[in-house]
Amino acid sequence: MAAAARFFLRGANSKLSITGVGTGAHSTFGAALLKVSPGCSSRTETQRRHAAHFTFQPDPVPTQYGPTQKMNLFQSVTSALDNTLASDPTAVIFGEDVAFGGVFRCTVGLRDKYGKDRVFNTPLCEQGIVGFGIGAAVAGATAIAEIQFADYIFPAFDQIVNEAAKYRYRSGNLFDCGNLTIRAPWGCVGHGSLYHSQSPEAFFAHCPGIKVVIPRSPVQAKGLLLSCIADKNPCIFFEPKILYRAAVEQVPVEAYTIPLSQAEILQEGSDVTLVAWGTQIHVMREVANMAQEKLGVSCELIDLQTILPWDVETVCKSVVKTGRLLISHEAPVTGGFAAEISSTVQEECFLNLEAPISRVCGYDTPFPHIFEPFYIPDKWKCFDAIKRMINY
Repeated sequence: MAAAARFFLRGANSKLSITGVGTGAHSTFGAALLKVSPGCSSRTETQRRHAAHFTFQPDPVPTQYGPTQKMNLFQSVTSALDNTLASDPTAVIFGEDVAFGGVFRCTVGLRDKYGKDRVFNTPLCEQGIVGFGIGAAVAGATAIAEIQFADYIFPAFDQIVNEAAKYRYRSGNLFDCGNLTIRAPWGCVGHGSLYHSQSPEAFFAHCPGIKVVIPRSPVQAKGLLLSCIADKNPCIFFEPKILYRAAVEQVPVEAYTIPLSQAEILQEGSDVTLVAWGTQIHVMREVANMAQEKLGVSCELIDLQTILPWDVETVCKSVVKTGRLLISHEAPVTGGFAAEISSTVQEECFLNLEAPISRVCGYDTPFPHIFEPFYIPDKWKCFDAIKRMINY
């Protein structure tokens, strides 16, 4: 009964997730509710309700990988998967609803192009999806599993942490499932509430034997996903779902890779180091501009990109230069990955710090629905943290 209820609830919510970004079912329903209140402008309130808390800023067009094409983030993921299926005859893609393209359309057209034996649906069972992926990878296939939402990856936690991550170690390197990649939509989306908004990267950062990667844009998504697929360790690839359609860039058509465990300095600065990943990078870009314009503070912005293993050297070198560090992520603050970064930097750079390290993260509560704008670590919270550090 519980499984059946979950099926219907998730089916309904999945449909809303596709259309709610724009003017689909969710927006219409919200407008209908707002019309109940006298004197309320439904159009204005609905638009305000779905306003993003950031402005996406595309990266410069890459020229080193050949011809490019305009793609949003989900199309860049599709392109990466297409490249893999075309070049690797052992590659298979599987998960809930991937055969028709998935709820976010990341696998659209691939079943028709490569056949039902290589792109296929699974039962509604995350533990089974990952367990099957481990077996396929051990047998020699390039296994690409999709978990429909990162929030539902927890039934597969045992398979990931106790099986996939430890397979090589427990067999003395006789066997491994390094060809396994697990994809999952991740992060807040504006209306996802408890079960479609979570950022669970910190749970997996505590587990040796896997890699955890989160991109910020279409160009990064394709390059990092292809690196995960090629990597000889099981990888979890979290995709910021709010960027699936909001983020558009010129993306190389052919396959290319971006190194894992290598952070990228997006903006050089001298006063404060800002560290983030995924969607929060775009919030921090605005924060860096605000700090420069309003405070005359120069910020160095770093996209961590790989959560595990993370690039300690790049972050610490920056903090030695600036003397201040602000880390921000959507996940709850207690036990979030910002705590690991903070602890490491404090140990390595203690004598260089000019102010306490600051963490601006989600609250220690379940992810709210209508209170999402108050929950997320927006640019104003991050800007206040910079002011406190500068005035320390």
